[in-house]
Amino acid sequence: MVVTALLVATAIPVIGFVRLAELSNHVRPRLRQAAPYLGVLAATLLVNSVTRRIGPEVSWIIGWEITGIIYGIEGTLVPTLQSLSPPWLVTYFSLTYVYGYVYLLVFPLLAYLAIDDQEPFRKTVVAYTFNYAIGLMCYLLFIAYGPRNLLPNLVDPLLYVNWPRSQILTSEVNVNTNVFPSLHTSLSATVAILAYRTRDQYPRWLAASVVVAISVIFSTMVLGIHWATDVVAGLVLAVVSVRLADRVEDRHHGEAEGDEADESDDEERDEADEARPGVDEPGDDEELDATATA
Repeated sequence: MVVTALLVATAIPVIGFVRLAELSNHVRPRLRQAAPYLGVLAATLLVNSVTRRIGPEVSWIIGWEITGIIYGIEGTLVPTLQSLSPPWLVTYFSLTYVYGYVYLLVFPLLAYLAIDDQEPFRKTVVAYTFNYAIGLMCYLLFIAYGPRNLLPNLVDPLLYVNWPRSQILTSEVNVNTNVFPSLHTSLSATVAILAYRTRDQYPRWLAASVVVAISVIFSTMVLGIHWATDVVAGLVLAVVSVRLADRVEDRHHGEAEGDEADESDDEERDEADEARPGVDEPGDDEELDATATA
């Protein structure tokens, strides 16, 4: 309900009434065109959900335990952030971590689906896919416990303290050793990067997305879920995912231009064939033969 309310409250001011009204006429064909991209994203999410069940066992076989390395790099940075955060800010970050994050991921899909140029929509879907796919590989290769797990005497699980029911939700999608990199960070930064690129179409969304993305990123540390190292890795993952999405889109655009060029060449050949002088008529040949005989 909270995410739905946020979407409804910001749809008209950000997207505009005209675009939303026209979207009803275009949503089906646009979704059909993007079906291959959406299918790959859905498959990636399915693999993630299955892998979460067996991932920890696989990680302990093939993975590298890096918790000590991370702690050696940043020490008590996360406990310090917690100590500097007043209760109202912790409450804000708790709500942002759960609701703001979901809103941040869903809204651009709706917004980009409403514009004529569907490139931003496709890039968003592809960038999400790379985030989840690369993140999954990192979770299998790197074993890392979050601050609240490694330093229970210094770091409080503030999300669960302020909202105990959230532990049920997060346990369905998170594992204690899956903190490097922070997908909350990478996906939030991905949305902000793409919002910057589409600032001409949606100037208000740029401001909103940056505020929410920064809030989500800081919430991961203040709530004791991620290290600052996880956040930095998440930012790198965001940049990589967007660049890979650019390459996929460039390839798609190149193939589309190639198909158009082939069709244009076919049309030019047809026009050339029509303009080429025809073969002499049979009557003309008979007249020439008669003249030669005479």
